[in-house]
Amino acid sequence: MDNTDPDHRKAIIGDPKGSFWLYDSTKGFDLTHPETPTSPSTTPNHTVKTTTLPITIASTKSALVIIDMQNFFLSPNLGRPKDSKGLAAQKALLDHAIPAARKAGIRVIWLNWGLTDAEVKAMPPSTLRAFGFETVLAPEFESYSKIEQKQAAIDSHGVNEGADKIDPKIETSGKNPRIYKGLGIEIGPVTLDDDTQVQGGRLLMRDSWNADVTPDLRAAYEEGMKANPPDVWIHKNRMSGLWGESTDCTEFLDKEGITTLLFAGVNTDQCVGGSLQDAFSKGYDCILLSDGAATTSPDSSQQSYEFNAAKTFGFCTSCSKFAEGVGL
Repeated sequence: MDNTDPDHRKAIIGDPKGSFWLYDSTKGFDLTHPETPTSPSTTPNHTVKTTTLPITIASTKSALVIIDMQNFFLSPNLGRPKDSKGLAAQKALLDHAIPAARKAGIRVIWLNWGLTDAEVKAMPPSTLRAFGFETVLAPEFESYSKIEQKQAAIDSHGVNEGADKIDPKIETSGKNPRIYKGLGIEIGPVTLDDDTQVQGGRLLMRDSWNADVTPDLRAAYEEGMKANPPDVWIHKNRMSGLWGESTDCTEFLDKEGITTLLFAGVNTDQCVGGSLQDAFSKGYDCILLSDGAATTSPDSSQQSYEFNAAKTFGFCTSCSKFAEGVGL
């Protein structure tokens, strides 16, 4: 008698002699990349529920990639909301995702803006505009390069929304003019919660206060430097940390044999999403931790990335589901 279950299906997705996933209709997707389709799954591994089917990931081939959870984007000391979606995502990471990665022996990568002078000089105007730019009065334009104290145009499009008359000295749509003068521009002193002051530093330049992760995440990173495997900090110089032929991030991932990436950070539809899409195009396994990622854009932007992460780019789950999957 044939006891074959007609509803139980299996498949190999990809090149059986190269990179592939295994599919089982009763178990979900195996992303552990075993040696052959009939080899045992790579161990140690963990099965995580997603918004679609479960996925099984291998600890040694996976990384939690936390993107741009930096003071510039999150700190209330720079006028960011104390109840922001970004800080809510930070809490989900600290409460669930980071401890889960530690328990599972999954590498934590802190992928952040960290620019050099040479990188700012080589930055394309499309990227520069996103962080504001400085202007001069039209009659002064012929002497543009000689004018040291320019006026800030702090909206990326130079729009003064709601104003009856555009002020030629400052163009704004409500952003803080102090911190949207452009990449590499000094933002000046910052008053911390204890009323002490620090120098905010040049915008998103390496080793500046504004480019550091928030204090709570800094503590998690320093703790993670003693973990096994230890956390790593990788600088990026575009919204995506995996753009182009090669970046510091892709070089590290390939050297370590990491193929599966769990994405979190800010903003979901910009730096997180850009990195995720580039990773998808390069062939990495991509998982979005939806509550560990946030954006200041309209809710539809977050919803779009969650939808596409689940339906096209890979998978979508939550920090708590990830923690459950590793037995935390």
